[in-house]
Amino acid sequence: MAFGAIVVGDEILVGERQDKHMAFVIEALAKRGLRLAWAEYHGDDPVRLTAALRCSFRRGEVVFSFGGIGATPDDHTRQGVAAALGVPLALHPDAEREIRGRFGADITPQRLRMGEFPLGCEIIPNPFNRIPGFSIRDHHFVPGFPQMAWPMIEWVLDTRYRDLFDRDRWAEASILVYDCGESQLIPAMEDAERQYDKVKAFSLPSMGPNAVRRHVELGARGDPAQAAGAIEDMRRMVREAGFRFREGPATRTDGTHG
Repeated sequence: MAFGAIVVGDEILVGERQDKHMAFVIEALAKRGLRLAWAEYHGDDPVRLTAALRCSFRRGEVVFSFGGIGATPDDHTRQGVAAALGVPLALHPDAEREIRGRFGADITPQRLRMGEFPLGCEIIPNPFNRIPGFSIRDHHFVPGFPQMAWPMIEWVLDTRYRDLFDRDRWAEASILVYDCGESQLIPAMEDAERQYDKVKAFSLPSMGPNAVRRHVELGARGDPAQAAGAIEDMRRMVREAGFRFREGPATRTDGTHG
């Protein structure tokens, strides 16, 4: 059961706003020993959004979707979910209670429309203003505003997926190899992935006017029990190839739940 993220909104694609949700999801998952497997951006296009959601539901993964669940004409996420699942929209009784509690005598049909969710869903409480999101088939839909969305996603993780915590713990270590090209490091990378089946080798070249000296960051990322052995083998092969190197950024271990 992989974790994915969808960010919805033309304002992201045309550059009016910068997405902040991706960094949040990565950090929120890592704090709980989990990892983000994929992410997608979609504009306010109901046809494309519905098609993307239909594919996502078929994969049977955990998905966090940000934006487009309001009641204005440019919000299409609620309708896209309903169309993708072939179910109608209906005013959810728990959502209605929250919205009425928020607005009291100022309630309007337009405000109640924000509680019309695909049939069969559950609400996600919104501690900021009581306008809920909704969950259905391990897909969780929240507003695009970070101050609302982020605590809602953390609530979902802590109440629904606690049994998965620490599943994806990982470690990373790297070296900086000088005066060589990436292609010259391929044998070391391929050997590491052959020897350590739960590790991914990576290379990040640095070049251009801001690079003090041409180098490649060569590293291993994956199972903490294998990452140290993989980078040690890489050191040996780089040394035997005659390249100079030094240790890269501090060894990282992420995804541990405290």
